[in-house]
Amino acid sequence: MDPALAWAILGLVLVIAELLSGTFYLLMFGAAAFGAAAAAYLGQSFAVQAIVACVVAGLGTYGVHVYRAKNRAGQMPPIDAGMPASFESWIDAAARLARVRYRGASWEARVEGAEALEPGTTVYVLAADGNTLKVAKNRSA
Repeated sequence: MDPALAWAILGLVLVIAELLSGTFYLLMFGAAAFGAAAAAYLGQSFAVQAIVACVVAGLGTYGVHVYRAKNRAGQMPPIDAGMPASFESWIDAAARLARVRYRGASWEARVEGAEALEPGTTVYVLAADGNTLKVAKNRSA
Protein backbone atom coordinates (compact mmCIF):
# COMPACT_ATOMS: atom_id res chain seq x y z
CA MET A 1 0.00 0.00 0.00
CA ASP A 2 1.20 3.48 -0.84
CA PRO A 3 2.45 5.23 2.36
CA ALA A 4 0.61 8.44 1.48
CA LEU A 5 -2.65 6.51 1.22
CA ALA A 6 -1.99 4.68 4.50
CA TRP A 7 -1.34 7.98 6.32
CA ALA A 8 -4.43 9.55 4.74
CA ILE A 9 -6.62 6.62 5.82
CA LEU A 10 -5.21 6.86 9.36
CA GLY A 11 -5.94 10.60 9.35
CA LEU A 12 -9.50 10.00 8.20
CA VAL A 13 -10.07 7.36 10.88
CA LEU A 14 -8.75 9.74 13.57
CA VAL A 15 -10.93 12.61 12.35
CA ILE A 16 -14.00 10.33 12.40
CA ALA A 17 -13.08 9.14 15.92
CA GLU A 18 -12.84 12.79 16.95
CA LEU A 19 -16.49 13.23 16.04
CA LEU A 20 -17.30 10.75 18.81
CA SER A 21 -15.05 12.26 21.48
CA GLY A 22 -15.33 16.02 20.97
CA THR A 23 -12.00 16.90 22.60
CA PHE A 24 -10.14 18.14 19.49
CA TYR A 25 -7.02 16.16 20.43
CA LEU A 26 -7.81 13.38 17.96
CA LEU A 27 -8.41 16.05 15.34
CA MET A 28 -4.82 17.20 15.86
CA PHE A 29 -3.57 13.62 15.48
CA GLY A 30 -5.62 13.35 12.29
CA ALA A 31 -4.04 16.56 11.00
CA ALA A 32 -0.64 15.12 11.86
CA ALA A 33 -1.42 12.00 9.83
CA PHE A 34 -2.50 14.19 6.90
CA GLY A 35 0.79 16.11 7.22
CA ALA A 36 2.70 12.83 7.10
CA ALA A 37 0.61 11.81 4.07
CA ALA A 38 1.67 15.02 2.34
CA ALA A 39 5.32 14.29 3.16
CA ALA A 40 4.91 10.75 1.77
CA TYR A 41 3.23 12.09 -1.36
CA LEU A 42 6.21 14.41 -1.90
CA GLY A 43 8.51 11.35 -1.76
CA GLN A 44 10.06 11.89 1.65
CA SER A 45 11.45 8.95 3.64
CA PHE A 46 9.51 7.31 6.46
CA ALA A 47 11.72 9.05 9.03
CA VAL A 48 10.74 12.46 7.63
CA GLN A 49 7.07 11.40 7.54
CA ALA A 50 7.23 10.35 11.20
CA ILE A 51 8.97 13.59 12.20
CA VAL A 52 6.32 15.64 10.38
CA ALA A 53 3.58 13.66 12.15
CA CYS A 54 5.23 14.14 15.56
CA VAL A 55 5.81 17.87 15.10
CA VAL A 56 2.29 18.57 13.82
CA ALA A 57 0.75 16.40 16.58
CA GLY A 58 2.85 18.06 19.28
CA LEU A 59 2.10 21.60 18.13
CA GLY A 60 -1.58 20.81 17.63
CA THR A 61 -2.12 19.21 21.03
CA TYR A 62 -0.21 22.02 22.72
CA GLY A 63 -2.40 24.54 20.90
CA VAL A 64 -5.59 22.76 21.99
CA HIS A 65 -4.32 22.57 25.57
CA VAL A 66 -3.50 26.29 25.65
CA TYR A 67 -6.85 27.21 24.09
CA ARG A 68 -8.83 25.09 26.57
CA ALA A 69 -6.87 26.45 29.56
CA LYS A 70 -7.33 30.04 28.38
CA ASN A 71 -11.09 29.61 27.90
CA ARG A 72 -11.80 27.46 30.97
CA ALA A 73 -13.73 30.24 32.74
CA GLY A 74 -16.10 30.66 29.82
CA GLN A 75 -16.90 26.97 29.52
CA MET A 76 -20.21 25.58 30.63
CA PRO A 77 -20.17 24.24 34.23
CA PRO A 78 -20.58 20.49 34.69
CA ILE A 79 -24.20 19.37 34.38
CA ASP A 80 -24.08 17.75 37.83
CA ALA A 81 -22.68 20.80 39.64
CA GLY A 82 -24.87 21.92 42.53
CA MET A 83 -27.11 18.84 42.50
CA PRO A 84 -27.89 17.25 45.90
CA ALA A 85 -26.72 13.76 46.86
CA SER A 86 -27.19 11.76 50.05
CA PHE A 87 -24.15 10.72 52.09
CA GLU A 88 -24.22 6.96 52.80
CA SER A 89 -20.94 5.96 54.47
CA TRP A 90 -17.21 6.44 54.58
CA ILE A 91 -15.00 4.20 52.48
CA ASP A 92 -11.82 5.81 53.86
CA ALA A 93 -12.47 8.73 56.21
CA ALA A 94 -8.80 9.71 56.37
CA ALA A 95 -8.64 10.05 52.57
CA ARG A 96 -12.12 11.68 52.54
CA LEU A 97 -13.42 8.95 50.23
CA ALA A 98 -17.09 8.13 50.73
CA ARG A 99 -20.13 6.45 49.23
CA VAL A 100 -23.06 8.72 48.25
CA ARG A 101 -26.45 8.11 46.66
CA TYR A 102 -26.95 10.23 43.57
CA ARG A 103 -29.52 9.83 40.78
CA GLY A 104 -30.74 6.56 42.28
CA ALA A 105 -27.32 4.89 42.32
CA SER A 106 -24.46 4.53 44.77
CA TRP A 107 -21.33 6.49 43.75
CA GLU A 108 -17.83 6.87 45.13
CA ALA A 109 -17.19 10.45 46.14
CA ARG A 110 -14.28 12.54 47.29
CA VAL A 111 -15.55 14.84 50.05
CA GLU A 112 -14.15 18.39 50.08
CA GLY A 113 -13.73 20.11 53.44
CA ALA A 114 -13.25 18.69 56.91
CA GLU A 115 -16.88 18.55 58.11
CA ALA A 116 -18.08 15.44 59.92
CA LEU A 117 -20.84 13.70 57.97
CA GLU A 118 -23.52 11.32 59.18
CA PRO A 119 -25.49 8.89 56.98
CA GLY A 120 -28.37 10.68 55.31
CA THR A 121 -26.66 14.09 55.27
CA THR A 122 -27.26 16.05 52.09
CA VAL A 123 -24.09 16.89 50.19
CA TYR A 124 -23.78 18.78 46.92
CA VAL A 125 -21.96 17.68 43.79
CA LEU A 126 -19.12 19.98 42.74
CA ALA A 127 -17.99 17.98 39.71
CA ALA A 128 -17.68 14.48 38.34
CA ASP A 129 -14.22 13.03 37.76
CA GLY A 130 -14.81 9.82 35.82
CA ASN A 131 -16.83 7.55 38.13
CA THR A 132 -16.01 9.56 41.22
CA LEU A 133 -17.98 12.59 42.32
CA LYS A 134 -16.45 15.56 44.10
CA VAL A 135 -18.92 16.66 46.79
CA ALA A 136 -19.11 19.18 49.61
CA LYS A 137 -21.49 19.72 52.52
CA ASN A 138 -22.28 23.27 51.38
CA ARG A 139 -23.49 24.22 47.93
CA SER A 140 -20.84 26.17 46.03
CA ALA A 141 -21.69 29.69 44.92
